Amino acid sequence: MSGPASGLYAPLPDLWDDAHATKLDEPDLLLYRSNLLGSDLRITNFGGGNTSAKIDGSDPLTGETVKVLWVKGSGGDIGSMKLNGFSTLYLDKLLDLRAIYRGLEHEDEMVALFNHCTFNLNPRATSIDTPLHGFIPHAHVDHVHADAVIAIAASANAKALTREVYGDEMGFLPWQRPGFDLGLKLGDLAAANPKLKGVVLGGHGLFTWGPTSKACYKTTLAMINKASAWLAANSKGAAFGGAAVEALPPEERRTVAAKLLPAMRKRISAMELKVGHFTDAPEVLEFVNSRDLKPLAALGTSCPDHFLRTKIRPLVLAYEPAANNLDGVIASLDGSLEAYRADYAAYYERCKRPNSPAMRDPNAVVTLVPGVGMLSFAKDKATARIAAEFYVNAINVMRGASSVSRYVGLDEQEAFDIEYWLLEEAKLQRMPKARALAGRVALITGGAGGIGRAMAARLMSEGACVALADIDRASLDDTVAEFRKSFGRDAAIGAVADVTDESAVAAAVRDTVLAFGGIDIVVANAGIASAAPFEDTSLELWNRNIAILATGYFLAAREGYRVMKDQGLGGSIVFIASKNALAASPGAAAYCTAKAAEVHLARCIALEGAPFGIRANTVNPDAVLRGSKIWRGEWRAQRAASNKVSESELEEVYRQRSLLKRSVYPEDIAEAAYYFASDLSAKSTGNILNVDAGNAVSFAR
Repeated sequence: MSGPASGLYAPLPDLWDDAHATKLDEPDLLLYRSNLLGSDLRITNFGGGNTSAKIDGSDPLTGETVKVLWVKGSGGDIGSMKLNGFSTLYLDKLLDLRAIYRGLEHEDEMVALFNHCTFNLNPRATSIDTPLHGFIPHAHVDHVHADAVIAIAASANAKALTREVYGDEMGFLPWQRPGFDLGLKLGDLAAANPKLKGVVLGGHGLFTWGPTSKACYKTTLAMINKASAWLAANSKGAAFGGAAVEALPPEERRTVAAKLLPAMRKRISAMELKVGHFTDAPEVLEFVNSRDLKPLAALGTSCPDHFLRTKIRPLVLAYEPAANNLDGVIASLDGSLEAYRADYAAYYERCKRPNSPAMRDPNAVVTLVPGVGMLSFAKDKATARIAAEFYVNAINVMRGASSVSRYVGLDEQEAFDIEYWLLEEAKLQRMPKARALAGRVALITGGAGGIGRAMAARLMSEGACVALADIDRASLDDTVAEFRKSFGRDAAIGAVADVTDESAVAAAVRDTVLAFGGIDIVVANAGIASAAPFEDTSLELWNRNIAILATGYFLAAREGYRVMKDQGLGGSIVFIASKNALAASPGAAAYCTAKAAEVHLARCIALEGAPFGIRANTVNPDAVLRGSKIWRGEWRAQRAASNKVSESELEEVYRQRSLLKRSVYPEDIAEAAYYFASDLSAKSTGNILNVDAGNAVSFAR
């Protein structure tokens, strides 16, 4: 089978490596199993599911051997977690809590009591799923949100289908919110049916167990593969009722998305700046192009992990790819979004409890565009991407369920009670305060050089997403890879671009918008350095300086400015100029002239951008030798010869030339760029900040 369904129905590979596993103790085997399961989004989504093991441990007070429940802690991800991501509890103390349980209406109070069961003062917060693992009388337990299994669990006749797929191997429990009470039901079912290999939870997911980590892992795979094979054999009819529209060609899809993303971002960032994500994966296109798109989307998702990330339902735009009515869709966005917000507010009012938290941001997280794909927005790029991944999981579930039965979304009140669960609210309140540039997107030209890298690192350290543009592909790839290791896979992208090429700069800006949803900061930094007596300055040298240092800055700023203006969210443009923008130097007429042009261009942008909240400022460095591509090779040799010193002595020459007798480093320029990019300089535009350790000839006048 090929096409979008192939991923849903394809068998999961067994990745267990006995040679590796034999070297591991029980806690590390649990971690190994967890990471294997979490490595495939068809098994469980990011942050979803949990794993556990009941392991002998030595009581730190008595030295006696006790049974310890190791279970994924609150907020972790089984695919990427480390050993410290597990909570550890005295199993006997956890089991003793059953005797004091006062019933379903009081189950939330039990969560605080888990802390009194903590083994060895482990600080990892316990999950609400802890009793679901602890009360099952088996040594090793997995809970995952496999698409194929949820497709069965979210069908109208889920119990009957579970029986048909699994026979006597698996039990079934109807939908119930995770918690102490569901843990009791799971434990009772497993104890009363010792031959069961697991349980399907209606509308939710899969529980499996086994006597060893390896056995549990293999059972989990086997139960998922059995569901996948059954769906493949029994699916009937065209997926989602067949196609209603045809997808646009890939490049046209990207063009539409690049226009929609900032238009959406403009209208949904009132409460907090949003970062966007776009995907036109085959599964997404099959769904958004289908006849059943609107009725299925309106039903919402089934698995609680899905709608916690994606909201109860997505926004569907009335885009018609054959008519290409994009202008009309954008013109109607205010109305479309207001209707969505009103619908969400009505949902909140219908379902709220006396003690419900205040209504959260009512804007859509997921937006579906026929013929184009899916847009998602969140407070940061990782959350936006993960929301999209969760909705792809939901699409797979709807595909599977509707092909063998009738898909059933979660009851609206049940969905609300999880979305606004006080325990979930407490988790949100524990989230760290947003960093200064959270939700902002920056484009830096010359991003793979010393100053560019330092600026990117500084902006990312404050929460910004950064697109690095550079002409040097190898350096760019290395820089992006390094940043993704340090700041996460979503923090940075690279765009190979010659800043003198108008189409290349426009493409870099479009790539930035497609990756992150818009642009808030442009740092023009691509540079060269040259030296020649005025009479020996060739037209070629003159034009090269003007092309890179003046035209290149103009193109980057103009393309970014256009996006910022359309977004209506303000913005900051920062030029990295030079001491020579203000002070002439002999033998560098072309360079000094081009740098002076940068300063004046920034002032012009400041004048025109002010009504739109777009600021433009300039940073003037001097003699930033360390880490600089410009100061390698010929330019360094020329400057050394001009100062009649060796190249190794050049940095000391510049240090002594400064008033403060200090060297200037890339990180110093990065700090100045951050100042102008951030709200620290919200009332500054058209200004210059010299970062040169003091140089009287470049004092601004």
